[in-house]
Amino acid sequence: MRILSGIQPSGSLHLGNYFGMMKRMVDYQENNELFCFLVNYHALTSVFDAPFLRRQTYEAACDFLALGLDPAKSVFWVQADVPEVTELTWLLSNVTGVGLLERNHSYKDKTAKGIPASQGLFSYPVLMAADILLYGAEKVPVGKDQKQHLEITRDIAIRFNNTYGDTFVIPEPDIEDELAVVPGIDGQKMSKSYGNAIEIFTDEKSLKKKVMSIKTDSTPVDQPKPIEGNPLYEIYALFLDDRGKKELKERFLTPGLKYGDVKKEILGVIWDYFEPYRNERKKLAEDRQFVVDTMREGARKARQVATVYLEKARRNVGLDYWNK
Repeated sequence: MRILSGIQPSGSLHLGNYFGMMKRMVDYQENNELFCFLVNYHALTSVFDAPFLRRQTYEAACDFLALGLDPAKSVFWVQADVPEVTELTWLLSNVTGVGLLERNHSYKDKTAKGIPASQGLFSYPVLMAADILLYGAEKVPVGKDQKQHLEITRDIAIRFNNTYGDTFVIPEPDIEDELAVVPGIDGQKMSKSYGNAIEIFTDEKSLKKKVMSIKTDSTPVDQPKPIEGNPLYEIYALFLDDRGKKELKERFLTPGLKYGDVKKEILGVIWDYFEPYRNERKKLAEDRQFVVDTMREGARKARQVATVYLEKARRNVGLDYWNK
């Protein structure tokens, strides 16, 4: 099955990115046709610092490669290295109703949090649709907060196909309920823009500061601790198998648990989990040419697929004026 997903290089990648998307993509590459990319066009809706975006795009590439994404088993590239996506965005824009975009929850949420209300942010779902449809993706791993965007992609693809004839594959969402939303240290969704993230490749001192800042309630030590909506429990559970989660739940429901002790445990668990990846990450950061060449080769492979779908779309809308 052809599986596709992307991630914004708008800041350091964090646990929400890893468990919500990155780890799943690494797992998928073993038995599927995987397409994975860094969406730096999308990042322009909130990042207005060119050196920062340039640096974060490279850093995100290093992160993915260090965490196990294998360019020999997948197609891995940077969004802006395949300019065909911008042309397809325009073609799709002409079958996208304004009302469809006005109902976009993400746009309302982001503007409410202070992100400028630009045309780029408003039409973000159209570019996302182009990202997906340009490669014939059959399944798209997304977080619960991105489900509506994928529904918009499906609406746009169906409208295009109904208007111009069969052109695009209609993608299906892939959402794991347990990983629908990874909480940040404040209990909200973990996000770079919310400042509540625990970064994957941070140093030990910074990691300790973040972990010890995880929001907890005022339940007395001699009382059972809540499970639902408890970021401390939910973050810890990310690193456990079913048996481990069961044991953790029992600990939280048994009087006597101290949140401070749990935070110290989580700190050790996170640091140890990513230790082998940190070593690989360090090597990649010192071999810039390898990383750049890898991304350029990924873009070359991505363009081979993108060209097929774009040419079909151009032909179906009538841009091939030379044909009778």
